[in-house]
Amino acid sequence: MLKLGLTGGIGAGKSEVSRLLASYGAVLIDSDKIAREVVEPGTPGLAAVVAEFGPEVLGADGRLDRPKLGSIVFADPQRLAALNAIVHPLVRERSAELEQAAGEGAIVVHDVPLLTENGLAPLFDLVLVVDAAPETQCDRLVRHRGMTEAEARSRMAAQATREQRLALADLVIDNDGPLEALEPQVRKVWEQLKERAAGA
Repeated sequence: MLKLGLTGGIGAGKSEVSRLLASYGAVLIDSDKIAREVVEPGTPGLAAVVAEFGPEVLGADGRLDRPKLGSIVFADPQRLAALNAIVHPLVRERSAELEQAAGEGAIVVHDVPLLTENGLAPLFDLVLVVDAAPETQCDRLVRHRGMTEAEARSRMAAQATREQRLALADLVIDNDGPLEALEPQVRKVWEQLKERAAGA
């Protein structure tokens, strides 16, 4: 089994890269998706978040009000650390279960937005960084996710710097250009991963 850590700043295009890798045959373990699952209604994770942040982080339907929680934690590093202390161990546990289910010869791609911030690089055989200039990231967040420029820059500032991410990279995909420039790069990385897995 080859374990790849995939990361990139918000708006860099990491989810498109993970989608392509999965379409080629990688087993995708998406940390963001798991982070949502572990705080679904009725889970111990959600109970712990409510105990820490109070019932006002719940919507009328009993689900986590993500924008509300986001406005609390992104403005305060200590509150963010408190949230991470609840969610991260649950995500790690679930990721390990999914990885074990993938089987021997699998290429397992762990899509981990905060890989750099949380010092997770040593958990993987290789780290792939999807890189884009901060201006590109900001533009995408404003155009595609409807954020204001201030919101986009605040989200970006809460993450590792571009330099910190690139310092951990074994492989880099440059996603500053259009979508059609991305696929050939991802395909090339996939071929390298297959060779590496076969050699392992």
